[in-house]
Amino acid sequence: MGTNMSLFIDGKQVPVKWETNDSVVALTALLKDGPLVIEMSMYGGFEQVGSIGTSLPRSDARTTTEYGDIVLYSGDKIVVFYGSNTWSYTRLGHVDLSEEELIDLLSVKDVTIKLVRR
Repeated sequence: MGTNMSLFIDGKQVPVKWETNDSVVALTALLKDGPLVIEMSMYGGFEQVGSIGTSLPRSDARTTTEYGDIVLYSGDKIVVFYGSNTWSYTRLGHVDLSEEELIDLLSVKDVTIKLVRR
């Protein structure tokens, strides 16, 4: 379960275990010309969501997320959870931080994420 992609939240690099699927391959391919910066917005008191700017392949399945989960929503939005929700998503990865660390990073204000090819 690895890829050559790094995730930064408001400039802080966070450890991620990426899934091995077509969505992650396509997301990584978007980085060939440079980093992808996504403006995220708090939503529902449990997630940050932002538009990727293009559609990716998806394999949605009804999923109950937990803190740290990174998913693709509607094929063109990336969501990072600091709480839980049940919906149809495509799993992209999981941020390997504690629940407290994620709440501190994601629950106070809208954030910017940056995906960078390693």
